[in-house]
Amino acid sequence: MKKEAARAISIRARGTFGTEVRPVAAGVRPVVWSIAGSDSGAGAGLQADLKALQAFGVHGCTAVAAITAQNSVAVTRVEPVSADVLDAQLRALAQDLPPQAIKTGLLGSVDNVRVVCQWVDRLRAQGQPVALVVDPVLGATTGVRFAGDALVQAYVQELLPRATLVTPNREEAERLLALVGQGASATVPEAAAALAGLAPDSLSVVVTGGDTSGRDGLAADWLHCPQATGWLSQPRVDTRHHHGTGCTFAATAAAALASGYCVADAVVLAKMATTHALRHAYAAGQGAGPVQALPDFAQHIDNLPAFTLPGATAPLAVHALQPFAPLSNPALGVYAVVDSAAWVRRVLAAGIRTVQLRIKDPAEPTLAAQMAESMAIARATPGAQLFINDHWQLALQHGAYGVHLGQEDLEQVDLQALRQAGVRLGLSTHSYWEVARAWALRPSYIACGPIFATQSKDMPWIPQGLDNLRYWARVLPLPVVGIAGIDAGNVAEVAATGAASAAVISAITKAADPEQACTALLQGFACGTTPST
Repeated sequence: MKKEAARAISIRARGTFGTEVRPVAAGVRPVVWSIAGSDSGAGAGLQADLKALQAFGVHGCTAVAAITAQNSVAVTRVEPVSADVLDAQLRALAQDLPPQAIKTGLLGSVDNVRVVCQWVDRLRAQGQPVALVVDPVLGATTGVRFAGDALVQAYVQELLPRATLVTPNREEAERLLALVGQGASATVPEAAAALAGLAPDSLSVVVTGGDTSGRDGLAADWLHCPQATGWLSQPRVDTRHHHGTGCTFAATAAAALASGYCVADAVVLAKMATTHALRHAYAAGQGAGPVQALPDFAQHIDNLPAFTLPGATAPLAVHALQPFAPLSNPALGVYAVVDSAAWVRRVLAAGIRTVQLRIKDPAEPTLAAQMAESMAIARATPGAQLFINDHWQLALQHGAYGVHLGQEDLEQVDLQALRQAGVRLGLSTHSYWEVARAWALRPSYIACGPIFATQSKDMPWIPQGLDNLRYWARVLPLPVVGIAGIDAGNVAEVAATGAASAAVISAITKAADPEQACTALLQGFACGTTPST
């Protein structure tokens, strides 16, 4: 994936994977076009899109594709605008407010679909790598259909092949797939994969499930995208006021893509924003009231969805999971990552009390012996907390205190065996969707990074910076470890974010005087945690 800079946005977190969207200049709000229907009741459509875009901190522009006569109870009329009028709106916007992303809702006619396709092609041909989020609004929850078969066919054959992300609910996914020989018999994962196959390039799909009765009281969505595939789930919000949820979801995803997030991160943020909007929905009229998009949606851990591991067949009910054992000392401090028992002894003797034994080669003949020796050294050192990187089976056999795993390791690990043995678990993360997957497992700590550029490991992620670390330290209710690029020159800044720990490799193991380096790191971290007077 491309290493592109991504701008910090109002929720104090930023994209960690490069996307196909070109980031805008610092201090400039990304522009998102919403091409959709106008809702006279202001619960959905363009009105809901603008609220969601504003809550995210981007600049939303609107192009009216259809006019609806509706209230909270019913839709009484839908009138598409002419293709010429839609084209004139988009032409005016393109001259002054070119988009980083476009979100479509109710388009109303085949001709309007083709106008949108022409503008997407034109913008991209001019060198603007515009993300296209398609919310295939084919009908209302009251049962009114907005699209005949010809319009649905135009979606499938013309609009979806140009899309970056499509966000149908289950009924919409089935109707789209009915035109290609699939339908209600397909499972949700199969439906998402089939929809993704409609595009010649990589089309990402999230089939939303908030509009159907959920398993174990969950609102679960299935994500299929290049970064990750699996269920995103949240406890269902108990409210009858849910008008505009699909619009809020798709508009937030478009805002996130415009801000430089990858698709998986954008979908997690969309899930968070929609959950928060449902929590703050209100009555307006006699029917279902509107959801309320608010800018603080990413500041609440209860909004972060659980993301399942690859291969999971059902959404994750987090409340049923036993958390991993808590740390003996949650204030981990300077966290030395070393590759031998000799180094474990050396950094512990220098005063560091959190250590990771990281021997990457599973065929290393001394692996078991090094692990056993390291554990013995740690047990003999008061306050020491030793974590074994990757080799969880050996760690279990030797009665390890803790294990640290990367995201790529999670598919092969017996997590329940580690839980039952009381092993502390640390997980590395580099983005919103990885944090969502890690947090769902309720580990002992979560490591976030890369905070700074590093030479110790070739990473496809751009540095998150101190603002992101500060954000996660504030939001996550468990110890957060900053990883990558940390040394004596910046460790105080890392500590000042509120992170429980700063993981260090090269600044110790490649130092001319490792003991002196350990002392400097410990002093720097302590300085960063000392309140200024």
